[in-house]
Amino acid sequence: MVMVRFVDETTAGSRAEAWHLEIFEERLALRELIRRRVFQEVAEYNARQPEVFRGLVQPGGAEQTLNGYRLRQPRRVDAEEQFTRAVEAFGRNGFVVLVDDRQVDQLDAEVQLSSGTEVCFLKLVPLVGG
Repeated sequence: MVMVRFVDETTAGSRAEAWHLEIFEERLALRELIRRRVFQEVAEYNARQPEVFRGLVQPGGAEQTLNGYRLRQPRRVDAEEQFTRAVEAFGRNGFVVLVDDRQVDQLDAEVQLSSGTEVCFLKLVPLVGG
């Protein structure tokens, strides 16, 4: 079992507080790593239902806020739907994934995990005016 550190950054320079997830495998496909991250953040949101969902991708029917996404109507978020949205966002370059500062650009690529591995989800911010 390894403790993996997840962090979200944007190309605009913001960096969210890191959080950790225990993973029992030492090698995992990027797709599965994304799935576990998304399922964890959805489970935590659904258990507490705070005002703002802080996740990798925007849930349907939510509006973007400074610190995450606010659902127009309080409800549970669907983990499978969020995972699908995350895979689609990755496919259209909505974010890139860096594992210990090395970009992983294929969903089926296996990544080596060890205690202290940092997985950075770098959300790409569109350029204004061009």
